[in-house]
Amino acid sequence: MNATKSLSQEEVLRYSRHLMIPEVGLAGQRKLKSASVLIVGTGGLGSPVALYLAAAGVGRIGLVDYDRVDSSNLQRQVIHTTSRLDMLKVDSARTQMLDLNPYIQVDAINDILTSQNAGEIAAPYDILVDGTDNFPTRYLLNDLAVISRKPYIYGSIFRFEGQVSVFDPARGGPCYRCLFPEPPPPGMVPSCAEGGVFGVLPGTIGTLQATEVIKLILGIGEILVGKLLLYDALDTSFQTVKLRKNPACKVCGPTPEITHLIDYEAFCGVPARDTHSGINSPLDVDPKDTAGRLADLVPVTLLDVREAVELQISQLPGAINIPLGQLSQRLSELDPNREYIIFCRTGVRSSQALHVLLAAGFQHVHNLRGGINAWSRQVDPDLLQY
Repeated sequence: MNATKSLSQEEVLRYSRHLMIPEVGLAGQRKLKSASVLIVGTGGLGSPVALYLAAAGVGRIGLVDYDRVDSSNLQRQVIHTTSRLDMLKVDSARTQMLDLNPYIQVDAINDILTSQNAGEIAAPYDILVDGTDNFPTRYLLNDLAVISRKPYIYGSIFRFEGQVSVFDPARGGPCYRCLFPEPPPPGMVPSCAEGGVFGVLPGTIGTLQATEVIKLILGIGEILVGKLLLYDALDTSFQTVKLRKNPACKVCGPTPEITHLIDYEAFCGVPARDTHSGINSPLDVDPKDTAGRLADLVPVTLLDVREAVELQISQLPGAINIPLGQLSQRLSELDPNREYIIFCRTGVRSSQALHVLLAAGFQHVHNLRGGINAWSRQVDPDLLQY
């Protein structure tokens, strides 16, 4: 990062509150203008990160995402608006950022970050920011940061809790793999789409991530290198946990085993994006066909693996409810000789539940393709989708 770019009169006026701070000043604002940051994900976390970095005057910001704006995003993804529903998220975010600050460059990269394209995409940027909610991309970003010797600003959210850290082995700190050498078993940690998130939480965590980025660029303050900041919104508490480098780390240790980007979906056992709706498994069944079988009194049992709170929104008559997280401990409540059709909201958790039952010896099990939301679209339009 250099600080050679000058500021126009318009920019001096725009950033005047920065220029009056001794730790920033004109030299610091030039550093911000000369810096480049890649934000992967323009959702809950990416929204505040992108907005505050744009407002601060970071000169070049790259946005990577593959999704479109959906109405369910707007509860927390504040960079998007109702008027831009179905627009590519990177284009929606870019529009908002340039409306906020036309003196910056915003690169909209409509793609999913993979081992094949990550090096090329990240090459022009100084700092990598994690705005995702899946483990394959998280490990990919970490390994890319270590290999390219760039700081990786980590953020994670779930329901009411969040985490922030800066993984930067080039500064002597640990990496994400030092903290989590292996990913959790598939299905153990649900995504925000399946587990929910308190709407304001990503604003808190994303703003903290943006703060760390700006401090890194300016070279001020104490960076969260070697520390994990934990936040609980319910009791408004912050805790800081000290982290240490793992001398046996496979990517940042003295004798690394991982020296190039690997297949992270295979490593984590889950996809880096929600691809279930586009995959037809032989064990999937269609909502219309299922409704027809139930109407014909075929002896089949519906198994709902959603959380109890979700039953307040929508239910299918006669379904047994055992949340996915309790399924392994409550298998005795099910008859292995019966036929079960398993469902959740969209078919992701029910697919995981199906494999739990198959591993336990159940043979007559199927997954309701698209979940109860698909049932609403295809069978019962009076049923609320969420």
